[in-house]
Amino acid sequence: MHIGELASLAAVSAKAIRYYEEIGVLPEPVRAPNGYREYDTNSVDRLRFVRDAQASGLSLVEISSILGLRDRGESTCDHVVELLERHLVNLDRQLVVLQRTREHLGALTARARDLDPAECTDPNRCQTIGESRPGEAGSAGAHVHPLSKSAPHT
Repeated sequence: MHIGELASLAAVSAKAIRYYEEIGVLPEPVRAPNGYREYDTNSVDRLRFVRDAQASGLSLVEISSILGLRDRGESTCDHVVELLERHLVNLDRQLVVLQRTREHLGALTARARDLDPAECTDPNRCQTIGESRPGEAGSAGAHVHPLSKSAPHT
């Protein structure tokens, strides 16, 4: 089958198929005398697996490692479990960060409701996100976003 038919059957774009070939996720197909790629039905199954694995959160590098094991006739189950468990741990960490961010935004929102807009005299910043008021936690306006690894914004 040609690339257009494969793309349709596997529900991926022809551009994605060519990219997967380039990075080795999909083996290079044989070429017809006219230069067209000729795919077999195994390519449909492989591309569907790639699509489903990506939807599960696996990267192309991880997917490639699974396919490499499979291509060598090795079992993939333990490897897949390890990858999925690693993703679960990372997801749990992200949820903690997101919860902290939500709490911070909730506190900013509550603060914004209490502030008097008439007192906002700084032309360069909103007082809601400005320096902490007396008695409030936080440093003088410095805030590192929990998802950021960069220096504090001032």
